[in-house]
Amino acid sequence: MKIILKTLFVLFLFLVGKTYGQQFVYTPKNPAFGGNPYNYSWLMSSAQAQNDIKTASSIPSTNSSTSTLSNFATSLNQQILSELSRQIVAKEFGENALTAGTYTLGTYQINITNQSSGLNISILDNSTGTSTTVTVPYF
Repeated sequence: MKIILKTLFVLFLFLVGKTYGQQFVYTPKNPAFGGNPYNYSWLMSSAQAQNDIKTASSIPSTNSSTSTLSNFATSLNQQILSELSRQIVAKEFGENALTAGTYTLGTYQINITNQSSGLNISILDNSTGTSTTVTVPYF
C-alpha cells in the first residue's frame, strides 16, 4: 500500500510539472474600444432592435400638414397669452392695472377675477374642455 501511494505521489508530481498554462487575452467586441471593425453592423442592428424610444426623426412631422393660416392663428394666440401674462405680472408688481372680466382668445376663454386671496385666473380650452386655474397671491 505504501508503495502504491508513493508511486501515485511521484506520478502526480511528474504530471503537475509537465502541465502548462497560458495567459488570458481580452479582446473587446466593440470596435470603438479596439474590437474587430466587422462587428460594427451586428452591434448597431442589435442596439436598434432593442431601442424602444422614438426619436424626432422617426415621428412624422405635424408641421407639414398644418396650413399657414393655422400657424398664424396659433402664433397670434401665443402672443396674446404672452401679453396677458405680462400684464398680470405688471399688475401684481407694478402700477398698470388689469381689468377683471372674461376674455375669449381663439378656443381659450379666460376669466379674471379679484378675490381676497389674490388674482384668480381661470383658463378654459373650449376645444378640449380642459381648464386650468391660477391664483396669483397679493403681496
